[in-house]
Amino acid sequence: MKPSTYFIICFCFILLLPYVIISAQTDKSWKASAQIVEKLSKENSGFNYYEDKVPNYTLPVILTSKDGLEIASSDLWNKIRRPEILELFRKNIFGRVPDTKYSETFKLLSLDSSVFERTATQKEILISIESGGKLLSFNLTLFTPNNVKQPVPSFLLIDPWFSESNTPRWKQKGNYWPVEEALARGYGMAIFDASQLDPDNFDNFKNGIHAILDKNPRPDDAWGTLAAWAWGASRCMDYLVTDRNVAADKIAVVGHSRAGKTALWAGAEDTRFAMVISNESGAGGAALARRRFGETVARLNSSFPHWFCTNYNKYSNNEIALPVDMHMLLALIAPRALYIDCADEDLWGDPHGSYISLYNAVPVFKLLGWNSSIPESMPPLNKQVISGRVGFHIRDGVHNMLL
Repeated sequence: MKPSTYFIICFCFILLLPYVIISAQTDKSWKASAQIVEKLSKENSGFNYYEDKVPNYTLPVILTSKDGLEIASSDLWNKIRRPEILELFRKNIFGRVPDTKYSETFKLLSLDSSVFERTATQKEILISIESGGKLLSFNLTLFTPNNVKQPVPSFLLIDPWFSESNTPRWKQKGNYWPVEEALARGYGMAIFDASQLDPDNFDNFKNGIHAILDKNPRPDDAWGTLAAWAWGASRCMDYLVTDRNVAADKIAVVGHSRAGKTALWAGAEDTRFAMVISNESGAGGAALARRRFGETVARLNSSFPHWFCTNYNKYSNNEIALPVDMHMLLALIAPRALYIDCADEDLWGDPHGSYISLYNAVPVFKLLGWNSSIPESMPPLNKQVISGRVGFHIRDGVHNMLL
């Protein structure tokens, strides 16, 4: 089976057949290559790549409220604990979207029903946000198959690299976003240019959507760029649920690297997404912060000060003080489907820490009625573990969304 076929099958398996349990043989759990560990340690001597140097840590408890109440039912989770955790992430990591009023419009820029040898339709939609006389617009591209009569399950890719070339990323690297193969299998594929919504550079939040919606002065829990991109994914969802060719209740949000972090936050904030697929999201995404393995909170804040809220700086070299860790972010996706993907050579993104994070999020999926159960040890290289509505896969290779 070629890799891109594997990508589509495993993702769609979770989205459409959540009751099926598939478990990889885990008799040989993945471990980082000693040669890669040594190489990366020499290249980045200020960061840890050795498991035996991971500090001792205790994860914050998910299923106990801040008042000490045991969360033993879905009702208590939805009414008490989930809002508490969501608020902690808003306050301390991703930031809070301002309550500024705005209007939203959609404009169909083009429609071509003959793309890919007449097998699919391509739509270009302009999404515009207006507030206080200021306007910002960004593009959404949607492909749907022509030979399917009913609305189709669809995947929305967050792509902050879209504008780096005049050629869309999915055209630059066909295997990065396998549009044709997904269409042939009866799925819709959408992609939006996140850099149009907010540029990926520290501009003191003077451009993009922040310039439209922010209130001054910005508080320490004001939203950063990743939260803005996640908000943009929700605005794409606003359109997608109106499109008669898209199954509104079967839309997955997908992201790689920084966009993988964004996809997780988009799924946490917007429960309309039926599935979240986070590829090599690392620190600030699926990987546990307390492990301080590979990229750290301090590195994120120093290199990308615009990604998160200002409060996140309090936890640089002080991860133990975080009132949350990333297993709690993954738990916010429950009971919807969640798939975490890592790469063997991408130790900067801490594959082991990402798996431990997922493992510790599973109790929430169980609480909410899904028979999700993954082994404590990681699956072998190039094997997946899928159980209930959670899945994990570690592939060979470097940091990329190679399919």
